[in-house]
Amino acid sequence: MSLRLLSVDPSDRGSQRCRLGPGLMSALGLSLGSPLLVSVPGGSCLCTAWPRPDLAEGFLQMDLKCSSPGLVSHPPTHLNLNLDPDQLTPVPCPKLKGVKITVVVQGVDFKKLTPPGLVHELVKDMLKGVHVHEKHVINMENFDTEIRYVVIESINPDSASAGFITSKTCVEIVGIQTLRHYRSQLQHQQIVPLGGLEEVSASLREMLQLPLLYPGTLRSLGVSCPRGVLLVGPPGVGKTLLVRRVVGEVGASLVVVRGPEVVGSRPGESEEKLRAVFERARSAAEEGPCVLFLDELDSLCPRRSGSSAPENRLVAQLLTLMDGMKRSDSFLIVGATNRPDSLDPALRRPGRFDREVIIGAPTLRQRTAILSVLCARMPVCPSVDMAELAQRTTGYVGADLSALCREAAMHAIRGSAKGSGEQTVGVKHFHEALKEVRPSCLRSSLGRTELSPTSWEQIGGLDEVKLKLRQSIEWPMLYPEAFVRLGLCRPRGVLLYGPPGCAKTTLVKAAAGTSHCAFLSVGGADLYSPYVGDSEKALAQLFRQARACAPCILFLDEIDSLIGSRSNSHTPNSVQTRLLSVLLNEMDGVGLKTLESRGTEKILQAEGAEENRTQEQLDCQEVCNNDVMVVAATNRPDCLDSALLRPGRLDHIIYVPPPDQQARLCILKMCTKSMPVGADVCLEELAAKTELYSGADLENLCKEAALLALQEENMAASTIRHTYFLRSLGTMSPSLTAQQIQAYQKHPR
Repeated sequence: MSLRLLSVDPSDRGSQRCRLGPGLMSALGLSLGSPLLVSVPGGSCLCTAWPRPDLAEGFLQMDLKCSSPGLVSHPPTHLNLNLDPDQLTPVPCPKLKGVKITVVVQGVDFKKLTPPGLVHELVKDMLKGVHVHEKHVINMENFDTEIRYVVIESINPDSASAGFITSKTCVEIVGIQTLRHYRSQLQHQQIVPLGGLEEVSASLREMLQLPLLYPGTLRSLGVSCPRGVLLVGPPGVGKTLLVRRVVGEVGASLVVVRGPEVVGSRPGESEEKLRAVFERARSAAEEGPCVLFLDELDSLCPRRSGSSAPENRLVAQLLTLMDGMKRSDSFLIVGATNRPDSLDPALRRPGRFDREVIIGAPTLRQRTAILSVLCARMPVCPSVDMAELAQRTTGYVGADLSALCREAAMHAIRGSAKGSGEQTVGVKHFHEALKEVRPSCLRSSLGRTELSPTSWEQIGGLDEVKLKLRQSIEWPMLYPEAFVRLGLCRPRGVLLYGPPGCAKTTLVKAAAGTSHCAFLSVGGADLYSPYVGDSEKALAQLFRQARACAPCILFLDEIDSLIGSRSNSHTPNSVQTRLLSVLLNEMDGVGLKTLESRGTEKILQAEGAEENRTQEQLDCQEVCNNDVMVVAATNRPDCLDSALLRPGRLDHIIYVPPPDQQARLCILKMCTKSMPVGADVCLEELAAKTELYSGADLENLCKEAALLALQEENMAASTIRHTYFLRSLGTMSPSLTAQQIQAYQKHPR
């Protein structure tokens, strides 16, 4: 049986009655006037059971005199809402000895001018004969007074959750709020909880609580209250959501102003709007603690040196208003920006924005907390490992992770619609979503590259080179505890050199794919510009974006064409020389920019506690993998500058040799794996006859043999015989020479 919710009858408004059918009342064991708790989406309501005048079953009407805060801000207006009878619960309501309440009044004038004793007598008289529930709100709008709501903070006896107020009940008022302040609190208390921002949230909460809740204590110490807080961080990390959440926890009202909203068309209109905003915050502060939030502050107050006259006047007006704040103005200013360097320097001094709170890109540990919060309300399969998912989302901010969870849920919905029957979000859905949702910090990056999936098994031979690359890239990701225990860290750079066509680029792609790092790849066309200084600026910006999503691999293919040797340069101030200088400075890591702050610094000693294994591994990974690895490839190592080849910059210099006979056999097997090769084909013979052939030459040999088979058999070929391989071998010559290989082998490693 389902119940249809109808609007309350006008004669029952303010009576706390709930009208339902007599059959349902008898089934629930309710008598006339029995207390009943009705649970609906969004909250619950405490009322008394009464039969309907027409005695009809299947309908429900209730008066929201005593309801939870969620129903005060969003009352159930959908008349077709179906209720299950299990959501109707009889509640015992003993007579209460005492009750503590908060009174919500219409305006600030009534709060200031009305004596507290008169408010107490009015409220006590209006609450007489009312059934109340702890943490519920009593609606007083049917009384012709300035008192709008009464919030039940606690009741006595404590063992009961609900009770009945009589003339003997002791009513204690713990606070009086205005209606606007209370509604602002309700709005901010319904925000989704934050994950991974505990440290920043605590710092911001301290800044808000001290001047707003304890202004007298600060004045008694002779200390002036802080005026403002500036939140700095990249887009999508949760600056606006953090302010709303912390303001709701502190219990303050929030006045939100976005930069473009203030700008007007006629002269002086912008300054007038800004003065009106401060007046609105001042009037809200009279009713209780208030925060004035200036979102996108860089659009409101840019640097005056490069701005027009109207923008300069607006900046001067904001500075004047902040300097003109009195001690009686008990509101705090919070600004948020992702471009702090674009702000006017006059704002960033004590007395205006006293403290700057940095919210960097989330670390591995913070991403795990964010994913746990986002997936709390989703039907996620138990096999989904949040720590492993956090490792694969390097560079993702909170907005990216939210989009990732949404895409995974959409994939699960599509799968269930196709008849798979799955109702939960599994690992495969997250893996599909990872292909579509990429880090937002890399969307405008120069070296953004879509990697084709490449595994180590697809590369024939080169076992020693593979091992060295795994030690440099994979091992810090897989075994961070061992690296911390031995005091090791990820190397700064790796240089692969060797003859052309020997899989240097393919090796790097395989290493990036298996380690789940962010991957950026640049060439000369990406960096070089006809304008002086643009190339160096682009390279520095590339490193900033790579550090924002660390651990990250920055691949410089054909590095000899990008950055040459200063000893071979005829012009000392050439573009290659300046790019080399930028690269050396970035690899040495002189310092981080403001926006690149990521969590707190940790120095760990791995001890192997089994119960904290996952948490310890996350901490160790943050220590080991907090840098950018530069991987370079070249076939002309003699053209590189010696300053780049020292330990601390390119730590590992790895020679990628041409394939020997065993490696050539592995490459031929890989190349002919998908080909219909005849039974007479002897790959061992081909491997022995292809001395000085590179991997690219062997791949081309197989392609030429297949094309020759199609040519000879008029497109009807079904297999590739051994003779075609021998004929293509006779027409091809190796791309390598013995002199080239000797020159590479003489180069110092």
